[in-house]
Amino acid sequence: MTKADIVSRIADETGMEKHDVQSTVEAFMRSVRDGLEGGENVYLRGFGSFVIKTRAAKTGRNILAKKAIQIPAHNIPSFKPAKEFLDNVKTGVAVK
Repeated sequence: MTKADIVSRIADETGMEKHDVQSTVEAFMRSVRDGLEGGENVYLRGFGSFVIKTRAAKTGRNILAKKAIQIPAHNIPSFKPAKEFLDNVKTGVAVK
């Protein structure tokens, strides 16, 4: 499913214009992104949480140069689905 599919589905369900729905969806995504970039976690009850996870520093290998490199500690965005949402996907979606 793409952003365009989401916009179409919401427009069909609500009767809103696609342009207005697209603006709303983009504003939502911008708000989540701005929150995470500002160091805040975003919690959506019943859906899930967008959280910042910290990866520890570690030693990696550059295979081509055959040298060890130091990978610094860094943060990454992550999504953790709500329990009910997770359970519905586990039980309701066929394994491919």
